[in-house]
Amino acid sequence: MTKTIPFFIGGHEVAGKGRTAPVFNPATGEQTASVSLASTAEVNEAIAVAKKAFPAWAATPPLRRARILNKFLGLLDARTDELAAVITSEHGKVLSDAKGEIQRGAEVVEFATAAPQLLKGEVTENVGTRVDSHSLRQPLGVVAGITPFNFPVMVPMWMFPVAIAAGNTFILKPSPTDPSASLFMADLLRKAGLPDGVFNVVQGDKEAVDALLEHPDVKAISFVGSTPIANYIYETGAHHGKRVQALGGAKNHLVVMPDADIDQTVDALIGAGYGSAGERCMAISVAVLVGDVADKILPKLIERTKALQVLNGENLAAEMGPIVTDAARQRIKGYIDAGVAEGAQMLVDGREFDGAKAGAGCDKGFWLGGTLFDHVTTDMKIYKEEIFGPVLSCVRVPDFGTAVQIINDHEFGNGVSCFTRDGNVAREFARRIQVGMVGINVPIPVPMAWHGFGGWKRSLFGDMHAYGEEGVRFYTKQKSIMQRWPESIGKGAEFVMPTAK
Repeated sequence: MTKTIPFFIGGHEVAGKGRTAPVFNPATGEQTASVSLASTAEVNEAIAVAKKAFPAWAATPPLRRARILNKFLGLLDARTDELAAVITSEHGKVLSDAKGEIQRGAEVVEFATAAPQLLKGEVTENVGTRVDSHSLRQPLGVVAGITPFNFPVMVPMWMFPVAIAAGNTFILKPSPTDPSASLFMADLLRKAGLPDGVFNVVQGDKEAVDALLEHPDVKAISFVGSTPIANYIYETGAHHGKRVQALGGAKNHLVVMPDADIDQTVDALIGAGYGSAGERCMAISVAVLVGDVADKILPKLIERTKALQVLNGENLAAEMGPIVTDAARQRIKGYIDAGVAEGAQMLVDGREFDGAKAGAGCDKGFWLGGTLFDHVTTDMKIYKEEIFGPVLSCVRVPDFGTAVQIINDHEFGNGVSCFTRDGNVAREFARRIQVGMVGINVPIPVPMAWHGFGGWKRSLFGDMHAYGEEGVRFYTKQKSIMQRWPESIGKGAEFVMPTAK
């Protein structure tokens, strides 16, 4: 008998009453648990609890809210190793990467502890005759986050620290693929002193998502996932009158100029292409090789791809772990098959990897090795679509202008990078590229907590990026107040709009 992973509602774990889904260890292929899948009625119960907790939490001084987050931050730091092990056991990513995910999430918590500063309004004296004006930022109410499997800690922490620092109550709907990390965070928040009902977790699938999207008491939805689902979340949420930020898919390019440092660029492509088995929305999946640089870089890329240490993520020597589920592995294999069928040149075939080499008990795990293609063209499926796996495609172009053009023509605009020693090329690239997050000699340009995360084009649906000051604006509404006092008001009715005259 395997355990069943529950919900977290009103400050304690709550057992589900209906459907469940299996949870696996991707390294071994073993089912380790089942997770409850919330019904609409169960989601509605969580919303009611969050709504009841909202007035008192919204009235709590921002400094007190910040102090609770600060205690949570300390607990998170002390328990990082445990939480990283939970991530690795259900996602498969290597322990060092799991710890890095927690650290990047913790940075948003640190940002949110500045709530008193972030929530300040503005004041203008005498905007009209003896009329003063000031603005406030106030919380929305119950807000929700729908988060993906690939970052079960970091992506929720892009959302809930800012939301609850601003005075909202929060419902997290994590991926049912790796749900345990959500309960670990909920327990730490409880231990930090967060009042019951301020942070809640409902495990679930589309039924739970639709319940959150349709319920009138949920005022805002944050989402990270694929573009088709992001589009659905955006349209459905907007139809029901909600504020929505929905981050979608990606096809991130790394442009290699002829003057780039070859060894540094190879390091960047290997880490950004195959780290976390390519299951990152900021993974580099296309290397754009300009001019004659392909002949210099490809032999080293082939060597490094073949030498990848693909092991159980619990092994400290691992550079890449398994694929998150067998279904995902089969989908990725299908893309590799399509690349071969469409004429791309296979340089390294990850389908050949034997899981038994990954460690004891791993022969039935969800394994692939790194895959490397050359001579990929922009009309191929492996170029156009997000694979979300350890597949790196090399596209050869004659010049810088062509590199910029093919990137700007792509439907996605999440992240991009350019490796060069030329300052003018770097400047022109950053200025001309139609992508939301840009790296110059930085392969994964994820902004720090106070800058905000978000792509362009079909990589983002909504007007505001995640976390940073954009996150504060997303989770609050502005109220403008104008006032004057009886002693300042003259006699007689006024039949014109107030002016500064």
